[in-house]
Amino acid sequence: MSKVAFLFPGQGAQYVGMGKDFYDQFPIARHTFEEADAFLNAPFSKCIFEGPFDELTLTKNSQIAIYVTSIAIWRVVVEQFPGLAPFCCAGLSLGEYTALTAAGKISFTNCLDLVRLRANAMHEACQETQGSMQVVLGMAPEAIEAVIRTLSPPHPVWIANLNCPGQVVVAGSKDALALLGAALKERGAKRVLPLDVSGAFHTPLMGSAQEKLAGKIAAAALQESSIELVMNVPGDFISSLDAMRRALIDQVTHPVYWEKGIANIVERKGTLYLEMGPGKSLSSMTKRIGVTEPTYSVEKVSDLEGLHQLMESLHATAKS
Repeated sequence: MSKVAFLFPGQGAQYVGMGKDFYDQFPIARHTFEEADAFLNAPFSKCIFEGPFDELTLTKNSQIAIYVTSIAIWRVVVEQFPGLAPFCCAGLSLGEYTALTAAGKISFTNCLDLVRLRANAMHEACQETQGSMQVVLGMAPEAIEAVIRTLSPPHPVWIANLNCPGQVVVAGSKDALALLGAALKERGAKRVLPLDVSGAFHTPLMGSAQEKLAGKIAAAALQESSIELVMNVPGDFISSLDAMRRALIDQVTHPVYWEKGIANIVERKGTLYLEMGPGKSLSSMTKRIGVTEPTYSVEKVSDLEGLHQLMESLHATAKS
């Protein structure tokens, strides 16, 4: 299993109670939540497990919550499947920080410190700009760009995520998104749906957050490891630590090229795509991108049995 890709979700996947079954059943997961609480000097896991949802979904909370939960699940998977080692890691937006940790590029607490700063800086930018995001289904990026150019006068709205064929995320001011959403439906978009986020991420409206993060990321204690990293900007493998830092900074205001990143893993002949964390959206995207190799998501403790069966099947196939 030398070509396993570990994938990690981003903001919007959060829900109250995520990771609680891992916390209850696995000491390593419990330790992860307790380690985060101690580092943050706050009972943060209580917000994750008990909510309320409106509090959890705030940018300053949801980013930390998803990172900690994803790390807890990843640690359990690594403990329960000691032979399951990735050749690369990738994460969608915030999930890129989980990928950095899982790839051995940064420690859990050092990365948690970055995530906390990112969460607070982006929360403040959200309050300043009052933006949001929408997912556009059934329309090509080029067609969406053409519709954006027709908005008159020009409005602050951009393509923010190129996730998979037929799924593009746009972001901008709420007024601009209302205008764009109506125009996209008129031009043939199948659906335009709001995302459960409170800001226009991956657009110039996050400029103030980028400024606050740049110095901290530039000085981040990254380290070399044998596990490769696929990053959202530019949607490709990055090996230089300095280039990783630049990509993390750029990601705040630039589009996420998730589809391109997965396509590059396919080119390297990935044999298993394993999503870990809340939700199963990345597994769905991976299949829509056209990945034919096995794709699996671990979100609940019950998913571990399915992963065990999948691993046995893959090993049996390899032997035959």
